[in-house]
Amino acid sequence: MSENDLHRVGTDAARLAGEDGGFPAQEQEPPGLTAAMEPRPDHGEESYRGNGRLAGLRALITGGDSGIGRAVAIAYAREGADVALSYLPDEQADAEDTAAWVERAGRRAVLVPGDIRDEETARTVVRDAVAGLGGLDVLVNNAGAQWARRENGIADVTTEQMDAIVKVNLYALFWITQEALPHLGRGSSIINCASIQAYDPSVSLIDYASTKAAITNITVNLAQELGERGIRVNAVAPGPIWTPLQPATKGADSMPAFGGDTPLGRAGQPSEVAGAFVFLASPEEASYVSAAVLGVTGGKPVF
Repeated sequence: MSENDLHRVGTDAARLAGEDGGFPAQEQEPPGLTAAMEPRPDHGEESYRGNGRLAGLRALITGGDSGIGRAVAIAYAREGADVALSYLPDEQADAEDTAAWVERAGRRAVLVPGDIRDEETARTVVRDAVAGLGGLDVLVNNAGAQWARRENGIADVTTEQMDAIVKVNLYALFWITQEALPHLGRGSSIINCASIQAYDPSVSLIDYASTKAAITNITVNLAQELGERGIRVNAVAPGPIWTPLQPATKGADSMPAFGGDTPLGRAGQPSEVAGAFVFLASPEEASYVSAAVLGVTGGKPVF
């Protein structure tokens, strides 16, 4: 990507953000869809240019239909990887859009819908992805759930909400990783999606933030265990990123200021996160990188 291209990507992301760093007031019901968002997120559809860094690799991306997952899928495809997308059946329209972008890059897209809060479904997602791709080299545990429409902090956290969040963010990560490991070999990688919430938690996201802190611990733990097998395990910790998860789980009045408290003064776009996932998946560029957590936070510290 040339200097002019880099300038354009940053300028476009800033243009999409509003005066206070966020976006117009809006709200959806979970799980949220891309088409209803204003403005539409930038997933790198027009800006990401691949360089063959993942040529011939096969990747499973959970939560791959929209947001960060879609941006990663587009980037991986343009870097030469075939991609399987895990998503909820209600997100079929978004998943098909993402698959179309993968196929436009000349790569194979495998759709594996299912609610991964259920153990057998989560494991079946991996089996179907492996069957469709003919193997597996990269696992991206990106799927996440949160709920922030709360006024009284922990007093408003219900067992039902917490159960759903922990199952998506932690249980499914365990089940999917366990099922994927027999298919991963030397040079393969696992990339987990953590969050700035692990380091700078919001009061309304106490349960979500707790799971993201756990994911950073799991990442380091797995890196120690799998290093001798030549499998690298890392994480990306995004800051406030404009994805359907935001209007689908937060109040409409929080959107205009969303991301405005970062040092860069705005929320990020999914396209601005994808490069970190590409780097960590690259068997050449990140061959000696494991147990790392890369922050893409708009300037908020990750340590």
